Amino acid sequence: MTQSINSNLMLQEEINQLSNNIPKNKQIQIITKLYKEGLQGQKSLLNFLINRRIHNKNSLSFLDSFIFNKLNMTQIAEINQEINSVFPNGIVELKSDLTINYQPLQDLLIKQKFQEADKVTQIYLCELVGLKTKDNRKWLYFTDIHVLPINDLLIIDLLWRIYSLDKFGFSIQRQIWLSNNCNWEKFWETIEWTKKGNMLRYPIEFRWSTDAPKGHLPLFNQLRGIQVLLALFEHDAWKQLNNTSSIN
Repeated sequence: MTQSINSNLMLQEEINQLSNNIPKNKQIQIITKLYKEGLQGQKSLLNFLINRRIHNKNSLSFLDSFIFNKLNMTQIAEINQEINSVFPNGIVELKSDLTINYQPLQDLLIKQKFQEADKVTQIYLCELVGLKTKDNRKWLYFTDIHVLPINDLLIIDLLWRIYSLDKFGFSIQRQIWLSNNCNWEKFWETIEWTKKGNMLRYPIEFRWSTDAPKGHLPLFNQLRGIQVLLALFEHDAWKQLNNTSSIN
């Protein structure tokens, strides 16, 4: 009995720490520790996530993302059943005012099927600028970019960031580009779209997992020069990013 009480107290103390504004590396350490505690530790994480997402409706953060992705790996049937019951569509709420239903993309990203998600992302972007009805072109020109609705572009980016633990997404790529003083050659090298100055061959040389470098995905017209990507990085959506749900 005493051992059980002490164990529960320890779990609660760890959860209480997660409620505080602690550094990301400390969050990872605590969540990983609780996950390894088995059923009780994972239950405490799931209840914490439910409180944040459903009861308190906190803004999405790295904390939610890491817990959800961690619990999604569980081999414990009870936890697996409950997380699928409480979050059947994932942890990103898709509002009805969006142009497209992005649930198929969310489903692929939850399952870490990044290559398929990359293809679906390109299809969505073409659909958003009207290519689905205009012609059979399956890529964007730089003149198409301003047509992309802000809310739709932000939700696509958010989905990529949430389910990659802040590793992939257009805004992540933009941050890397800016941090390299908008130098395209350094940008390509940093996200490993080039090797020894040569663009990687699609799809076999690209890396379709979170083992890839930060910013490696989604690919987005990587074979068509810089004009389209420059237009994307200059889109008005990024001015509003700080006012939307985002990973912190």
